[in-house]
Amino acid sequence: MNDLLLDNPAATDALGARLAQTLPARAVIHLHGDLGAGKSTLARAMLRALGVTGTIRSPTYTLVEQYPLPAGGLALHLDLYRIGNAGELEFLGLDASEARLWLVEWPERGQGALPPADMEITLAVAGTGRSCQLRPHTACGKAWLDALAST
Repeated sequence: MNDLLLDNPAATDALGARLAQTLPARAVIHLHGDLGAGKSTLARAMLRALGVTGTIRSPTYTLVEQYPLPAGGLALHLDLYRIGNAGELEFLGLDASEARLWLVEWPERGQGALPPADMEITLAVAGTGRSCQLRPHTACGKAWLDALAST
């Protein structure tokens, strides 16, 4: 279950839906991969599956997009590609207490200023699809991966 091949965009959407379906009460995902690897696509699929309606913007230029979740709490989608150092995150006004889900692209740029990842997902172009590695880093992440494997 840790290593997947996502043959097409529909497979990426399906993984996002399964991640949303098995989402723990609170979770932090660090998304890794080159530009165009599918990080935003997977994040968008999760947000849709969690019931977010309307436009789901990429946070490439805004750095963070916040989405109220129908079941309560917020989802934070961050893209840290354009920040110079982790200290810049304090100016974003992120309220970790309200966040049920953190989706963080380019988390290495915010190292030390972000909550630790429960799950690390690495995406890479693989032919016409994407390879995907899911790595849990906490007990919550391990339980999540176990739940995901049983769906």
